[in-house]
This record gives sequence, C-alpha cells and structure tokens, in this order.
Amino acid sequence: MERTKHKHLLFISSSLISYFFLLFALFISHQFSVANAQNGTQSTVRAGVLLDLGTSSGKRCKTSISMALEDFYAINGNFSTRIELEFRDSMSEVVSAASAAVDLLKNSQVDAIMGPLTSVQTEFVAYLCNRSQVPLLSFSATSPAISPTHLPFFIRANLNDSSQSVPIAAFIQHFGWREAVPIYEESEFGSGIIPSLVDALQSVDTMIPDRVVIATEASDDHIDNKLYRLMTQQTRVFVVHMLPALASQFFHRVQALGMMSAEYVWIVTDSVGDVLDILDPDVKNVMEGVIGFRTYFALSDEVKSFKTRFKERFRQDNPRSEVADPTIYQLWAYDAVWALAKAVEKAEVTNSSFVIPSSDGTSTDLSTLGVSETGPKLLSAILGTTFNGLAGNFRLVDGQLQLLAFEIVNVVGKGTRNVGFWTPDKGIIREIDSPNGSGNANNLKNILWPGDLVVAPKGWVVPTNGKVLRIAVPAKAGFGVFVNVSESTSEVSGYCIDVFKAVLSKLPYSIQYDFFPLSPSSSYNDMVYQVYLKKYDALVGDVTIRANRTNYADFTMPYTESGVSMIVPLQSDSSQSMWIFLKPLTAQLWLISLAFFIFTGFVVWVIEHRINPEFRGTPWQQFGLIYYFAFSTLVFAHKEKLESNLSRFVVIIWVFVVLILTSSYTASLTSMLTVQQLQPSVTDVSQLQKQGDYVGYQDGSFVKELLLNLGFDPGRLKNLTTADDYTDALAKGSAKGGVAAIFDEIPYLKVFLSQYCGNNYIMVGPTYKTDGFGFVFPRGSPLLQDMSRAVLSVTEGEEMTQIEKKWLGNSDKCTSSSTSVGSSSLGFRSFAGLFIITGSVSGLMLLIYIGIFLYREWERLSTLRDDHETPWDIIVAWFKHYDQFDQRSPTFKEYLRSSMSPEGSQGRLERQMGLEGSNSPGNRSDQSAEMSFEFSQGGITPLSGTDSSDISNRGPAEEIELAGQSRE
Repeated sequence: MERTKHKHLLFISSSLISYFFLLFALFISHQFSVANAQNGTQSTVRAGVLLDLGTSSGKRCKTSISMALEDFYAINGNFSTRIELEFRDSMSEVVSAASAAVDLLKNSQVDAIMGPLTSVQTEFVAYLCNRSQVPLLSFSATSPAISPTHLPFFIRANLNDSSQSVPIAAFIQHFGWREAVPIYEESEFGSGIIPSLVDALQSVDTMIPDRVVIATEASDDHIDNKLYRLMTQQTRVFVVHMLPALASQFFHRVQALGMMSAEYVWIVTDSVGDVLDILDPDVKNVMEGVIGFRTYFALSDEVKSFKTRFKERFRQDNPRSEVADPTIYQLWAYDAVWALAKAVEKAEVTNSSFVIPSSDGTSTDLSTLGVSETGPKLLSAILGTTFNGLAGNFRLVDGQLQLLAFEIVNVVGKGTRNVGFWTPDKGIIREIDSPNGSGNANNLKNILWPGDLVVAPKGWVVPTNGKVLRIAVPAKAGFGVFVNVSESTSEVSGYCIDVFKAVLSKLPYSIQYDFFPLSPSSSYNDMVYQVYLKKYDALVGDVTIRANRTNYADFTMPYTESGVSMIVPLQSDSSQSMWIFLKPLTAQLWLISLAFFIFTGFVVWVIEHRINPEFRGTPWQQFGLIYYFAFSTLVFAHKEKLESNLSRFVVIIWVFVVLILTSSYTASLTSMLTVQQLQPSVTDVSQLQKQGDYVGYQDGSFVKELLLNLGFDPGRLKNLTTADDYTDALAKGSAKGGVAAIFDEIPYLKVFLSQYCGNNYIMVGPTYKTDGFGFVFPRGSPLLQDMSRAVLSVTEGEEMTQIEKKWLGNSDKCTSSSTSVGSSSLGFRSFAGLFIITGSVSGLMLLIYIGIFLYREWERLSTLRDDHETPWDIIVAWFKHYDQFDQRSPTFKEYLRSSMSPEGSQGRLERQMGLEGSNSPGNRSDQSAEMSFEFSQGGITPLSGTDSSDISNRGPAEEIELAGQSRE
C-alpha cells in the first residue's frame, strides 16, 4: 500500500513539473517573440474570427483558438510573420454574422476569416469572402450545401455531414434492418445530409418509408404530433440529425411518450454524437440506449496535455461557466489556427492589400467591399498545408478535411461507452486496429438497447393501432386442394392456407389479417402486381416464384418442391417382335460387348501363340480360334488349354464379366417375355413437336409462356382448368380433340396422380427448373425475413408432413406404382465398371507379355534389324520371328519329346515333317536322312542335311541344342 501511494505521488509530482516547465517555455518563447516584434523583425497579418460568444460553444472555441495561436508561436518563435486575431460576435444570427463579416472585410481588411459556428451563418459569410477573395477557414460548418466546388475560397477544416452517411448505412446493414426513418431539423444544416443518407441506405437495400422534419423552434406539441405518427408505423429504426439544443428537447419528448423502450432503435449523427460527453446529465439519462456516431481521434499525449491546459484556461477566461473536456470542434479549431499560421508564413504575407472599387456615392456596403490581393496566394498555401494535428492528420483534398474514422458509442446511464468503429477501408470493426471487419454483429461490443435490451431489436413491429393486414388469395375453379374459396361463406381453406397459418404460428408475435379473394379471371402476374401497388399487404396461394415477378414484389423461401414436367397416358405394348431377344441390351452395350469379346480373344492369342500348339495353325485357323475362344466363354465351353499365367489371369477376369453380363441379360429377357409391358405414349418433348400433337396446360399458369419458349405452336396449346379436364383430355387423345400430354408444375401433377391413381398415367420427360410456391410481400417488407425463417422452420418439421397428407394425399405411392411399366433395356453405364476392369487387366497383361518378349528376344531382334534395310522389312522379319515356336518354353520341350519318341504320335510327326504318302520305311529313312526340323506356322518342318535317325537317338538336351543350331 505504501509503495502504491509513493508511486502515485511520484507520478503527480513529475506531471506537475512537466506542466510548469511547459508553461515556463511558453512564457520565455512568448517574451522572445514580443521582443522580436518590437525590434521590427516580424510582420503582422490580421485574421478575423466569427463566433457566437454568448454560447458555450463559442466560448470554448475562442479559448481553443487563443491557445492554438500561443502554442504555435511559442514553438515557432522565429517565424517572420505573426497572426493577429480580431474576434467578432455573430450573436447566433445570420444577419449579425454577415454584419460582422462585412466589418472585418471592409474596415479591418483581414487576410483570412475563421468561423462562424453554424452552417446557416457560414453559407452567407462564405459568399462574402468569395466576393472579396479572402479565405474562410471553417471548423464547424458541416452542411454539404456549402461546397468548395462552388465557393473556392471556402475551406472546410472539419468533416462534411455526408461523410457519415455510409457509416450509418453500414451499421444499419450490419443488423439486417430493412427500413429506417430519417428525423432532421428544418434548416439548411438538417436537410443537407438527406440526399447522401438516402443514397447510402438504398445502396444496402434499406427502404425509407417516411421522413420527419422538426422545426428548429419546435414546441413540445409539435414534436409530439410527429412522434405519434411514427408510433402508428411499423418501422422502429430512426436516424436523428439535429443540433444539440433541439436534440435535447426531442429526446425528452421521446422519453415522455414511451418511445425509448424495447424494439426501438435510435441513431444520432455526429452533430450530437460529438458532444455527447458534455451534454447535461439529465439529457443523457433520457437517451440511454441511443447509438451515436462521432469523429474518431487518437487520445495521444498531446491531446491529453491540451485537455488539461484547456480546462485550466477555460476556467480563467470564463469563471462562471461549467468546465468540461474539449470536443472535436475545439480540436479542429486548434488545428485550423495552426494551418493558417503555417500558410501565412509559407505565402510570405506581409501587408494586407485590398483593391477598393470606385464608388459613385450610391453604392452599398456590400458593393464597395474590396478584393484582397493576397487572398489567392494565401488560399493556395492553406490548401497545400499538411501536418499532424490534435484531431489527426491535417490534409485537405478539394478544400475539405479527409475522413479518418468514426467511433460508434452507446449511451449508457449518464455516460457513453465505445462499442466499435467504422473506417473507409475496413467498414464496421470492433477495434480501430482490427485487421478487417466481417460484417458480423459479433464484431461489435455488447450494446445496451432502449428498454434495457441486450439483444438487437428486429427494427420493426406490428403496429398497435389495430391495423389488420389485407391478405389476397387467388380464387380459382380447379385444384381447390391448394386454395379453396367457399362461394357461400367466402371461407378460405386449402394446402397453401394451412401452410401460411402454420408459418404465422412460428412468428414471435401475432399478426391480425383478413383474406380477400381475387377475381378468378386475374392472372397470377396481375395478382403480384396488386401487391406491388400496395393494395394488399401480401398474397398467399399457389404462386410460383418467378424472376419477372421479383421485379415487383418479394417472395419468401419456397415451401413446395420446384419444377415443371409433363404427364402422359400409359399404353400396353402387346406386340412382341421376333427380335425381342436383342432388346435386353442397348445397341451401345451390344457393340461394346462384341469389341471386348474380340479384344480378349486377341490378347489370349498373342500371349499363347509362341508357347501353345493349340493356338497355332494356318492364318484362317488362328483367326477363327480368336473368335471361337472368346465367344465360347459365354457358355463356359472353351476347351483350349492355357499355358501362360498371364492369359489365365485375363480369362479369369473375363469369365467373371461374362457371368454377370449373361445373368443380367437372362433376367431382363425373362421380364420382357413374361411381364405385361406398359409404355408411355410419349417420352420426349421433341416427339410432340414433330407429330404436331395438342398439349395442355393449367389455365392462368405461366406454363403457357414456358411452352411457347420451347417452340410449341400456339394453336396447339389448350388451357385446362380442373383435374377432371385433365383426365378427359388425356383420354380423348390429340387425334380426337384432346391432348397427348399435359405440362404443369410438379405439385399439381402429383395431386392429379393421387386422384387418378388407377388410370395409368405417368410423369415423364425432362423437368424444367422453377423455384416452387412462395408467399408474396411488397418490396422491402420487414415481414419478409421473419416469414422466410418461419417457412424453413415449418418445412423442416413434422407439421409440413401432416399438412401434405391432409391435402395432397400419398401421391408417392401412386407415382411409384405407375412408373413400374416393365423392364427397360440395359445400358452400358450399368456395366461400365466391369468393362473398365477387364479392359485394364487385359491391356496390362498384354503390355507385360510384350515387355518380357522384347527383353528375352532383344539380341535376335537386333540381329534381324541389322540384316534388313527398310523399316517394313524389319517389321516383317520381327513378326516372322514372333510367329515361331518359343524353343525355350517347357511346352516346346514336351511337345518335341512326344513328337520324337518312336512310340509317340508317329502319324502326327509324319504330318509335321511332311512325310505323308511315303509308305516304305526305307523311303522315310532316306528322306529323313537329309532333313532337320524347323518350327513354323505348320509346326515342325524338315531342314535338309539332317539325319532324322540321329535326332531320334539324341536326348532332349541335344535335341534342343541341335534345333537351335539349325535355326541359326
């Protein structure tokens, strides 16, 4: 505890020492400046200051301006120029301000003017200064109506009111409020913000249903009448733009009428937000929950020091006035003085010089105002001045100070609390140094709303003045299950009505409404347009969400499935073609299966040809073997013995594919031969158009436009009203005055199928996308978001299922039974995976075999390549080499052994050796004595000069070696 006290005392002592040292430095510098002025080293430049000296704001600004001038020359005592201020009291009146300005321009011939405080006074003075080409430096006039574009000598050293329009709109968008009402005072200052505020709100889709103008000298009754009008409306978001005096009176009346309660949102602009901290405590007490925007400035050490010195100086200058911290206006006034002093030094203004126009004795004071010769030069210097001031970086663009950021504050109790910021590049953020803003309300700190609410109001309520919503409903003759209006009692019922009532029950508040049936002759587009004209507050019924309708009204989320399809009758297919055995598979699947049969046989032949005698023979024999082997796998009747594991693996996979393919074919063919076939009479939209058939659509539906866009002949379209009309038209058919198909939205078609489940109708063809049924509200209706959320809550719950069963029946059961119309042909897509597997395996085995062949035979192939010149000859030689029996394979050895044994297949050996027809053993021995063996397409062929008896007497190893030598 003692250590803490010691630290506090040390801090206070150091602060006092620093403060007195600063005062001493200022005093010495001031004395030095006075001495220089007395020695004639500095020139004096006169500047006028217009303030309402009878008001607290005027007194505070005067103190700030005086301190700024003293501080500037205390730091810059060596400047060759020095500003001398001449204060004038504008007395809170435009005429007084103008009179004081004329005095400063005509009599004092000042080089620049600062002030006045209000925009109304500043506008007139700006015209006078522009006439005399004297810069007018304003630090408090915020009205956008006063623009440096039209008044070049007007310099705004503060922010334009329009700069806060975008931040306010961003805050409103932040919480999803769809409507807001501006409330502003009846003055140039009040109306100046409205154009930019309207544009900003419209850019975030926020509607402005009303505007309220309060007279500057309004009585309490006048304000009460305006507030009573607002109470009867549903909007509860208000943007207040007034001067502090009128705003204090206004919020006292708001509190008295009970409008500072739950569900209300009050937002004040910086005209009030900037001075919230110095308002009377009783005013802040009635404003609890109000959101205020005020210009942000960093609380630097310089600002803290200025605040301390300002309160001390203000107490000395105004001993009878209450002392409070300076606001942003005092900081702007301080920076404006520094900017003017820097510009005077930069422009090297020494002596005031005015050109006085000649007078004939009848001129008025205004017409005899002189024109400053130093004004343009000083103006240019001010516009080019930049420095880091108390309120932030002082930089003028197009004659106006640039925005840094806005602080968002919440009035809590008798004080204010920061809840967030807005910057031009980041938008709404929680902290000024946040990396970015996400547009989420959680980015802001907790806000205390009116009525001590901690949850953001929804921004609107159902008016409490007994207003009943006018709900339009379509009155139609057909499909009454959706909307049915009783002719006797005018009672409204139906699927859509029950859904609407269920949605209303999900809202956190009650709504009173009455149904108003519309004429049956009205189209749905006309009904939506009636809502657009605000003849009705909503439209409830089987209204489809369409793009062209959203141009006039807003729709809730859809509560039915979407899409347009067609319904056609089923017909029995009693005639069975003699080619029905081809129907189980599509033509594509037949062709692909054939290709894979051939490919598999070819792969097996390539692998087995060099090592398996059963895969050798004449070219025609081998060609037939490829097809025979592949197709024999259909009935698993292949007898050829496979020698290579590669070919065996290929056949294993292929047999598995064939098994599935044949089983599926058998099942599909059986179904086609035994089950009665029911086929749709029409399956394609193009078929209807080619045949020129009549098609139907529901009367009053947008489906007619869809059919015309699809290219249907308008003369071939028939409008139908009821479900009975549907079945009669389909029963007659197009040739007998009916229709071949009916196009309608899926909910209607499902109802039709459930009612006529046994009449063999089916929904076929493509589904054209739509957005389903939705409830219609006027553009920008605040009910829309809550209704959409409630629609989702209903459609995702069990309640929607009960409503559908009550009105629409179990249409899925009928649809599923109707669509069981027999077996259809099997397509390639069903077996694509199998073909990919067998094709990949066969291709891989073929590549592996080719790789092994090239590796083992590369020396021989290289020799053949060297022995031939042309590429064609090389290819032919390689193919002949591949065509020979592989002498190193075990099959070759076994085959050779069986062929050479005396008791073996002598006749087969003779045929292989070409000795058929020689009956005498002597002849055979004589011939064989001159032959050796070579393997070719025909098997073993003799080579001259080889003794067959020698071959028969050799062992297997010698036979192999001899055969190899013979080949060489």
